[in-house]
Amino acid sequence: MGYTLCVLGCGTMGVAIISGVITSLQSRLNTLETPKWESHTPGTCTPTADSPDPSLPSIFTATVTRKESAQKLQHTFGLLGGLGSSVQVVAGENLAAVQKADVIILCCKPHQAHIVLSQVGMQEALAGKLLISILAGVTIHQLTGWVPPTTRVVRAMPNTPCRIREGMTVVSNLPISEEAELDRSIILNIFSSIGRCRFLEEKNFDACTALSGSGPAFACIFLEAMADGGVMMGLPRAEALELAAQTLQGAARMVLQAGAHPAQIKDSVTTPGGCTIAGLLAMEDGKVRSTIARAIQVATERASELGQPAKN
Repeated sequence: MGYTLCVLGCGTMGVAIISGVITSLQSRLNTLETPKWESHTPGTCTPTADSPDPSLPSIFTATVTRKESAQKLQHTFGLLGGLGSSVQVVAGENLAAVQKADVIILCCKPHQAHIVLSQVGMQEALAGKLLISILAGVTIHQLTGWVPPTTRVVRAMPNTPCRIREGMTVVSNLPISEEAELDRSIILNIFSSIGRCRFLEEKNFDACTALSGSGPAFACIFLEAMADGGVMMGLPRAEALELAAQTLQGAARMVLQAGAHPAQIKDSVTTPGGCTIAGLLAMEDGKVRSTIARAIQVATERASELGQPAKN
């Protein structure tokens, strides 16, 4: 028998997490499927069909604030079939949901965290449980001050591509406890079902928020610009966008799966006197490298301000 997973404040990312985990669990029935991330993400893999695993959830609960939202989510999860129809979506019942849960993923707005965790009875409900926060800017120090000492608190930072199970999630190092090994397996099983998962020290989280959290927006600016260039040179818009998107995806997979350094890929494409070097020099003239790097720097600085008390 697995554990009960509760997503507290189930918005877009909460839906992505539950959907990814359920899809992964249901895929276990297909013994021919190759684990999605096992081959190139050390320490993570999609669970395979086996005996009951205590690191896999068997009951899902999602909480929202409005009944209308609950009805919509119930329909969304129902479309997944199988386990999806068993997800219990409740409105305005955070405390009851946490009381019944073993693992809680905190997905509310950062500024609402203290209010949610300070609800009467919440301290007792969280005692001895694993709390995973995906809130940008809200530190472990803050969170541990709002929950009982026995609550095991970790931070996770998933990004938008988790919606299509192509995400990148960074998780803070686990607190020392007797449950640490099981907690690690639980976390890996959750987040490797929606993409890649890595453990890093919390001091790196603001940079991770900027790089992988904001990164899809930065990548889309570059992607759109490439497509615009294709349109400028006569390509139809739809085809230009397809070429640009697949090209970026292919280059990224060469880095992740083949282990090639970006500079190696760049050099392998760049022939003497060719069109690639001409384009690269134009990008260097436009300071593309430093502009993108500075964007990460500025976004990191802004990320450090999220979830913190407003300055008077």
